[in-house]
Amino acid sequence: MSAPSRPSSQPRAVVAGDPPLRRRVTVRGVVQGVGFRPYLYGLATELALAGHVTNTPEGVVVEVEGTASAVARFCDRIAAQAPPLARVESVHHREMPPVGGTAFTILTSRTGGPARTLVSPDSATCADCLAELADPADRRYRHPFVNCTHCGPRFTIVTGVPYDRAHTTMAGFAMCSDCAREYADPADRRFHAQPVACPACGPRLRLLVPPSDALPGTDPVTEARALLSDGAVLAVKGLGGYHLACDATNEEAVARLRRRKARGDKPFAVMARRTADVEHLVRLSPEERELLEGAVRPVVLLRRRPDPVSAAGAPRLAESVAPGSPDLGVMLPYTPLHHLLLGLPGDPEGPRLLVMTSGNVSGEPIVTDDTEALERLAPLADAWLTHDRPIHVPCDDSVVRVCDGEPLVLRRSRGYAPLPVALPLPVRPALAVGGDLKNAFCLGAGRRAWLSAHIGDMDDLATQRAFEGAVAQLESITGVRPGTLVADRHPGYRSARWADRHAAARPVVRVQHHHAHIAAAMAEHGLDGTRPVIGVAFDGTGHGDDGAVWGGEFLLADYDGFSRFGHLAYVPLPGGDATVRRPYRMALAHLWAAGIDLTDDLACTAACPPDELHLLKRQLELDLHCVPTSSMGRLFDAVSSLTGVCHRAGYEAQAAVELEGAALAAPTGDREAYAFDLRAPRHAREEGDAVRADPAPVLAAIVSDLRAGVGPALVAARFHRAVTGLVYRICVRARERHGLDTVALTGGVFANTLLSSACSAALREDGFTVLRHRLVPPGDGGLALGQLMVAARTTPTD
Repeated sequence: MSAPSRPSSQPRAVVAGDPPLRRRVTVRGVVQGVGFRPYLYGLATELALAGHVTNTPEGVVVEVEGTASAVARFCDRIAAQAPPLARVESVHHREMPPVGGTAFTILTSRTGGPARTLVSPDSATCADCLAELADPADRRYRHPFVNCTHCGPRFTIVTGVPYDRAHTTMAGFAMCSDCAREYADPADRRFHAQPVACPACGPRLRLLVPPSDALPGTDPVTEARALLSDGAVLAVKGLGGYHLACDATNEEAVARLRRRKARGDKPFAVMARRTADVEHLVRLSPEERELLEGAVRPVVLLRRRPDPVSAAGAPRLAESVAPGSPDLGVMLPYTPLHHLLLGLPGDPEGPRLLVMTSGNVSGEPIVTDDTEALERLAPLADAWLTHDRPIHVPCDDSVVRVCDGEPLVLRRSRGYAPLPVALPLPVRPALAVGGDLKNAFCLGAGRRAWLSAHIGDMDDLATQRAFEGAVAQLESITGVRPGTLVADRHPGYRSARWADRHAAARPVVRVQHHHAHIAAAMAEHGLDGTRPVIGVAFDGTGHGDDGAVWGGEFLLADYDGFSRFGHLAYVPLPGGDATVRRPYRMALAHLWAAGIDLTDDLACTAACPPDELHLLKRQLELDLHCVPTSSMGRLFDAVSSLTGVCHRAGYEAQAAVELEGAALAAPTGDREAYAFDLRAPRHAREEGDAVRADPAPVLAAIVSDLRAGVGPALVAARFHRAVTGLVYRICVRARERHGLDTVALTGGVFANTLLSSACSAALREDGFTVLRHRLVPPGDGGLALGQLMVAARTTPTD
C-alpha cells in the first residue's frame, strides 16, 4: 500500500458569508496506475480545496471541501482534463457534511470489498521518458526500465487491486531515496507511479550466452546488439512474455529461426526503430502511421509494395520474413529495452529491422517465466536477454490492420487487454470460453465485458493451463464471479469441455458458432437486439445445427436466436483436417461436387500425388469420411489451389491470404466477375427454404479461364468479385423478404480487407447499414463476446 503523501500547505480560500461545501466523488474506469490521484491532488490544490483522495477496489474516491463554485469547477474538470492513459467511465457525486481543514492529502489505499475499478493496459514508453533514456546527463540514461505515470507496464505486472506497488511485481524492488522522493512529490511526473525505478534500485538486465552464461563486466544491450548483428537468435524478455529476435535483413538468421520454431511459411512480424525504416517496403496511410506511433504499439499489417523502393541506406528485408504474404506486420519499439536494442541516436550501427516473434514453439503459449524460458527456448535461442522483474500476466502482441480508414483488430492483446467492451444490455455474471482456435475468453457482468488477452489454440495442454490461469487472474482483478458458463456447440471443442469440467453446479449454455460471431458484431456496435440483422458469417469451420461444417452462412439473427436464410451449397470435406492442410484436396472435392473432371491439366490435380488422388476419388464416390461443408474459407482454399497459388497450407488461412495477395496484383482495368447460382436444395441434408449458393458455375468459369491462359491474378480478382456479388444479392433478397437493412459482416474470412471493403461498398451504395468489427476480432478471437450476449438472453437478468 502506498504511504500518505505530504499534505498541501496552501490554505483554503473562504469567502465571507459563503458556507463551505463538501462533496464525495467516486470515479470509475481506468483510473488507477495512470496518475489519477496526483492529477486530482494538483487540481484540488489549484482550486484551494481541502480533502483527500484514495484508491479503493471500486475506483478512485475523493472528498473535496471549499466554496461551492470551486467544488463545482473541480467536479467539472475531473473527466475533461484527465491524464492521457485514464478512461473515465462514470463520476458519481454525493454531498457530505463539511468537516473543515486546510489540507488536501493522498491517503493510503483501501482494500477489501469487490473489485470494480479497471486496470490499465501496458503502454508504450512516452516521449519524456525517451528523452531521459537518451540524455547522458540524466540519472536514467540508458536505463532499460525507465517509466512514469504516463507509460510503462501495467496489466502484465498487476497481482491485485487496488493498483499499488504492493500489488505489482515491483513489490520486491525497494525504492532508493531519489526514486522515493520523486514518488512522493506531487509536482513530479512519477508521483505515485508504481513501477518507478532507476539503475540504483530497479530491475537488472542480464545477457546469458551458453555455455558461459552471464558475461561479467559487459553491457548486456551492447553485447546483445553485437550478437544480433552476427546473425544470432535472441530470446528477449518483454512486457508480457519473451520474444525471439533476429536481424530481419539477414536471410540466414531468419531462415534458421523459422526452422527452429517450426514456423512453416507463416509470416514473421518485424520491429523497426522508426517508420522511415519501413516506408520503402510498405504503403503507409495516416491511420496506419497513427497506430504504429501511438501508445498501444500493436503489430500493424501493412500492404507491401510490389517493388520495394530502393532508397540509399534503406534496410533490405530478408525474403523469408513473410514469404507469399501481401502484407508485412510492423511494430515500433514500445519498451526502453526495445529502443536500446535498435539503437539510440549516436549508437554504433546495428540491425535496424528485427524479427520479433512470440517466444514459444509454434502452437504453445508465450513463455513468461525465466526458468521456463531457459528450458523451453533452449532449442530456439542462442542467447537470452532477460531481467528480474517478474511477468505476472502473459500478454502477446496485438495485431491490427486498417480497412477503409478504420482499425480492424485481428488479435486483441497487449495495449488493449484488459479494457472492457461496453455492452448494450446488462448481463448476469458469466464466463464465455470462446472457441478452440485463436482463443480468447470473456467475463461479463452488468454492462461490461472483459475479453482476455490472446490465449492461443486450445489443442495444446500448455495453452489449456494458460487459459485456466488467465481465467483466475481476470476474475481476481475484475471481481466478476461467473454464475453461468458459455461455450460453443461443437461437441469436440476443448474449451467447451473445460467449461463442462469446471461448471460445478453452474449451468453451461451452448451457443451456435456463427450466431455468436454475429452477436459479437451487434454488441460492439451497441445494438440492443430489438431488431434482427442480416448476418453474413464467413469462416473456415463452425459446427452446424444439422451436424455439417458450416462457414458460408447468411443468418437472420438477434440475441435471442437466428434462422438460416442462406448458405453455400454443401460439398464433401474429405478427411477433415488433412484437407484443411492440403488445399488441393478441397479443390478436387469442389470440382467433383460441381461435376468437373479432375484432369491432369489442372494445377490442383497435378499437386495431388497419384496414389492419394486415386484414394480421394474413391472416398468421394463412396462418401467415406466426407462430412458436408458450406465453408467459405474452404472455398477460398479450393480456388487458391485451383489457380496454382497455394496447394499446401503451413498455417491457418495461408491459401486464402495468398489468394488475396494474387488478387491485389490484378490489372485494375478488368471488371469481370464470376457468378454463383442461387438455387433450391440438392444435398439430402439441405432441407428447408434457405437460399443455396452453388459455386459450380464459378468453378467452371475459373477452369475455362485457366485453360484459356488467364493468369492467377485475374482469376483471383474475379473470384473476389464473385463473392462480393453473392453477398450483395442474398442481402438484397433478405431485405425484400423480411424488410431488414442492417448487415453484419463477420467471421475470419472478413479479415480479408479486399473482400470486406468491396462488400461494404456495394451494400452501402444500396442503402444498407453495414456493421464491421473494430473493437474485437472478426475471427474466433471475438467469438466469446457474442457467446456472452446470446447466453444473457438464455439466462435472464434481474
